[in-house]
Amino acid sequence: MSSSPARIFAELNAVRPPDSARPVMGRAVVIGGSVAGLLAARVLSDFAESVVIIDRDDLHATGARPGVPQGTQLHALLPGGFLQLETLFPGFREQAVAQGAIDSPPPSRRNYLDGRLKVVVPDDADSLAGTRPFLEGLIRRRVLALPNVQTMVSRAVGIVFDGAAATGVRVDVDGTPGVESADLVVDAMGRSSRLSDWLQQAGWDRPVTRRMTVNLNYATAMFRRRETDPRPALVLALHSPSVSSDVAGAAFFAVEDDRWMAMMAGYGDNRPGRTAADFVRRMHEQFPPEFGEVAENELLGDVQPYHHADSRRRDFHALTRFPARLVSVGDAVASFNPVYGQGITAATLHAACLSTYLRSGPDLSLPAREFLALQKVVVDAAWSTSTSADLALPHVG
Repeated sequence: MSSSPARIFAELNAVRPPDSARPVMGRAVVIGGSVAGLLAARVLSDFAESVVIIDRDDLHATGARPGVPQGTQLHALLPGGFLQLETLFPGFREQAVAQGAIDSPPPSRRNYLDGRLKVVVPDDADSLAGTRPFLEGLIRRRVLALPNVQTMVSRAVGIVFDGAAATGVRVDVDGTPGVESADLVVDAMGRSSRLSDWLQQAGWDRPVTRRMTVNLNYATAMFRRRETDPRPALVLALHSPSVSSDVAGAAFFAVEDDRWMAMMAGYGDNRPGRTAADFVRRMHEQFPPEFGEVAENELLGDVQPYHHADSRRRDFHALTRFPARLVSVGDAVASFNPVYGQGITAATLHAACLSTYLRSGPDLSLPAREFLALQKVVVDAAWSTSTSADLALPHVG
């Protein structure tokens, strides 16, 4: 692609839904109701007569989904991701705040490195704080309200190919096999996506998968939030390896329902905060005073641990042969060390890539090379950010 990455990002951030529907396909099928899958379905609703989202979970249910093992952990919505959500769902911020999300303008945020307060950038963009189930629920309700989007509770077990194109998805509904036909198939199955296996089984090459082992251990806890609590809505405190060998950092956010969501992280064999007593003790002893003040509140529920073994990316763009009418988005393409908070924002940019590709009126009988080239720019940037920082960690080689 001839354009510079900076120009491509500027163009993606300027992407707007078409003013009027102009379908370029009949039926699109999205495998996976993740945030990436929901955003892909939102984009496809502008370009397809109908969209079906296949997921093992009932997407109409409320609360945390079993299919999102990291859903109980702290998530960040970077400013770029929020801007994309506001574009796809006009009024998203207003609706989110009305239902309990917390506005986090720069003055309400504090960042510490090795106990020293860093300077707040006055013109930094606002952000929005809320739990993953809350934010995902807002997106899901907006997508499922679209008249041409439907859901299917099922397990995807393969792709149907006809010649050089994907033409549908094989499904298993309570032991009954079936096929959902499609003019475009979107893989949004996350880190555990089986698309590479399915491609190989059908005689296609599988993409090279790159991995960087990080062995990150999370622990997340909820605390009651009171009016007398610290004013900052979001505080991040990082430790360099020379200062702390067992805890990489901690953060807390103000989230909906008058709660604090606090997180602690360590690498390798270090698993800080796995018990309530250890979590509260470290909040008091190893971090700035605001953390101890939050930990004075009532602990709500159990501490939730999570292990992230590695960052990985699948280089679909590098395949010399790739089926038409098939793309992959979100963590199914690249998933990063979650410390950097890139996951949801990356998903929104993949959706912008899909919108840009489809609004060009592509020939769907050909591989989606234009989409893959745009997506590569997004993935390269996020991958470079996370892996270059991870390489500085003593246990990463």
